[in-house]
Amino acid sequence: MARSYVREARRRGLGRRRERIGPIIERLAAEHSDAEIALRFRSDLELLVSVMLSAQTTDVNVNKVTPALFEKYRTPEDYLAVPVEELERDIYATGFFRQKAKSIRGTMRTLLEEFDGEVPGWLEDLIRLPGVARKTANVVASELGHAQGIVVDTHVRRLSQRLGFTRNDDPVKIERDLQRVVPRADWARFPHLLIWHGRRVCDARRPLCQECVLEDLCPSSRLGAPYDRVVNPREVHDGSRGDDAARVRPAERR
Repeated sequence: MARSYVREARRRGLGRRRERIGPIIERLAAEHSDAEIALRFRSDLELLVSVMLSAQTTDVNVNKVTPALFEKYRTPEDYLAVPVEELERDIYATGFFRQKAKSIRGTMRTLLEEFDGEVPGWLEDLIRLPGVARKTANVVASELGHAQGIVVDTHVRRLSQRLGFTRNDDPVKIERDLQRVVPRADWARFPHLLIWHGRRVCDARRPLCQECVLEDLCPSSRLGAPYDRVVNPREVHDGSRGDDAARVRPAERR
């Protein structure tokens, strides 16, 4: 089980989770104004297929496959009109291609039989599609403007734990913890903010705490103190403390 920073947040006097969530969202939104889904798509159907293909691979890898794929397959009927082996070859580079092809074809049948060939926008309908689990359904629903949950991927899990928002490892339990804290109006964008911050700053192995806009609100900060001293160059050479050495808050240092 991952280390819990919930108690550490209290020990450092960082405030309750509900008190910190507002400033955290505001800072992340300012720092990552370009935070959005990385998958490329032009329609609801392309969104659904892209998210299904993204399981167990990267968005970058999916984006290499989908341009040609979406030129060939434009409707649910197109995915069912070719032999399954052909679809498997077309999505081979995304990995787990046999299971993904089976899920995609099953989903297309269900769309045609139960939803008039249209992608539903609500969570309870999306999870009825073959191969569409809660995470995939949450992503699709959020992108379609009907966020009914909070997407939990590896970045969201790691940052939610480090920020002291959850002590759980299970994605469903983490989502439940986040729903208690994150305002509903932010359910769609909050995962994107954490994902981009995780990719750019809060790395799994080497988090760049000294560059993090959340450092003073984060119970897992590796700086270890509310202030970080700016060292005078003379200290490095002769061990003395320079007269102009100062202590500044991380936000001021940036």
